[in-house]
Amino acid sequence: MSRAEHYPVLVHGFTGSSASWRAGLVDGLARAGLTPVMIDLPGHGPEAGLTDPSRFTLESVLARISAAGLWPADLVGYSMGGRIALHFAAAFPERVRRLVLESASAGLETEAERAERRAADAALAARIVSEGMEWFVEHWEAQPLFEPRSRLDPAILARERELRMRNGARSLAATLTGLGTGSLPSLWDRLGGIETPTLLIAGELDGKFVQVAERMARAMPHARMVVVPRAGHTVHLEAPAAWLDAVVGFLGGTDGPLA
Repeated sequence: MSRAEHYPVLVHGFTGSSASWRAGLVDGLARAGLTPVMIDLPGHGPEAGLTDPSRFTLESVLARISAAGLWPADLVGYSMGGRIALHFAAAFPERVRRLVLESASAGLETEAERAERRAADAALAARIVSEGMEWFVEHWEAQPLFEPRSRLDPAILARERELRMRNGARSLAATLTGLGTGSLPSLWDRLGGIETPTLLIAGELDGKFVQVAERMARAMPHARMVVVPRAGHTVHLEAPAAWLDAVVGFLGGTDGPLA
């Protein structure tokens, strides 16, 4: 398959949408001959009013991704979207040519950890509904995880806030309880069997996910890792040129032929 026929599937993170992949990223991929297919996870973007619990399950989301792509294809996921993309690659290895995971993990390893996270997510979900979106967006953006983003262009920060505010409180609450880290099984014990060539991207300032990516790279037989200098959790926003260089190179631009 030539790059002109190449359609990577992009999966956004929690509180984002298909619009989160800024025009510059889409344009950069297009210049490299890659035509991205950007999906919206349930309860995000155009489906901000969705609350049906049956739509917020791993099985439902994997079916949504399956319907979006021209398989076999490349799969790119950020944060929660990366975790879901990893589940897709584990479930349907024949459909994923190459896998890109940005600031993503293989989940929580023990049931005790998952139970603790489920309880925390349930409490946060209830508060999102009771306090509303303005409170939640302030709370979410104030996390230490996103602290380096304060150096972003104010226009980009404003755009990200606008996209978050388009979501619905009940939809995000349903996402947390149905698709949160504590609700999905761990994939750590399956990483050694994932043969898909994988690129793991982490920002230098995001120490937690640098360590996670290092461990995943050691466990996966065909994984490589890129740590982007002076970037935090949202590498694609904080260092878009470096993100494009890494992704385009890995998907076939300068990093060897397509798999």
